[in-house]
Amino acid sequence: MTKDVSELARRPAFPESVSRAVTTPLQPSVVYASPDPDTLDAQYEGRAFGYTYSREGHPNASVLASKIDAMEGVSGGWCTASGMAAVTATMLGLLRQGDHIIGGDQLYGRSLRMLTQDLPRYGITATLADPTDAAAIEAAITPATKLILVEVVSNPTLRVADMEGIAAIAKKHGLILVVDNTFTTPRAFKAFDHGADVVIHSVTKLMAGHSDAMLGYVAAKDRDHAEAISTTIITLGLTPSPYDCWMAERGLMSFNLRYDRAEENAAALAEHIAGLPGLDAVLYPGRADHPDHNRAGDLLRGRFGNMVSFRLKGGRDQANALTRAMPEMNFAPTLGDIGTTVSHAASSSHRGLTPEGRAALGITEGFFRVSVGVEEIELLKAEFERGFAVL
Repeated sequence: MTKDVSELARRPAFPESVSRAVTTPLQPSVVYASPDPDTLDAQYEGRAFGYTYSREGHPNASVLASKIDAMEGVSGGWCTASGMAAVTATMLGLLRQGDHIIGGDQLYGRSLRMLTQDLPRYGITATLADPTDAAAIEAAITPATKLILVEVVSNPTLRVADMEGIAAIAKKHGLILVVDNTFTTPRAFKAFDHGADVVIHSVTKLMAGHSDAMLGYVAAKDRDHAEAISTTIITLGLTPSPYDCWMAERGLMSFNLRYDRAEENAAALAEHIAGLPGLDAVLYPGRADHPDHNRAGDLLRGRFGNMVSFRLKGGRDQANALTRAMPEMNFAPTLGDIGTTVSHAASSSHRGLTPEGRAALGITEGFFRVSVGVEEIELLKAEFERGFAVL
């Protein structure tokens, strides 16, 4: 009887094979067994490599992070449960009570909320400044300033930050430069090559690319910064699930192809939308009428991305009419899917701002952001023609 119980309790190893799996195995185990306390000590003290508890890291997160590391030209990055988890780990890992942070005034809505509402509860203050004007960023520096957070291309207004100027200012004043590279990705912009100290991604978006995995990523050049961020991830339980990491790694396999096709579609769609009725403005960094077109061309090496924004002449009524007239177009508060999605900032990403705050950024009730996908461009043009026709 004892032998039977022992056999049932034994954890068999995978069968040996002379061939290997083509895809990375999914490893959902929460806990990992070590042979003895000395080995566990060696793992925790860094003298031996091994997994312990999945909140502290797991194989699928390691594989995904290493692939994004290679894209960004860094090592030691961490995957997190979401893009905002990466922002949270960076802010709480690197800042303390009494510190001051400068943020771009056109960040993602939840990042803006964190800087202006959440961090102040912990005694960390923030000032928002125009990232397209490096002098405005420098003017916001105080003796307590420790960190600058900017997006290369802002969400959702698609303004292009003066990254060269901001990097020079951060270096001059000894500040940590944190760059959210979600919109641009390393396909268009390698932030560490342009003075970034920390790089953040919402992997949920273009990198995973299929709206079925929620993840973030953060990497730091400085070892002390990296350790502070990773400790915060572990302590706060910001680690992602193995399944989402496994799905995102699959998405990375087609990333370059998806990005290039979506970027090509975005340029064509922006040009097409510009000629449709009811439009007040179309925003795409690749267009000559974009306020930061020249900077985008130099900074992004002609890679203008897959994001297009536009503003209708009318307000909420016309916004409702437009989306209802495009039933084949996914109206959703997200971006980066393999198909095109249309988002309304006032009712989703930036709904937490006051109407006056949104207006200051140019976000009206008729403002839309389009994450262009890989469909046939003629289908996209036809669908937007159908929508704008009701205006």
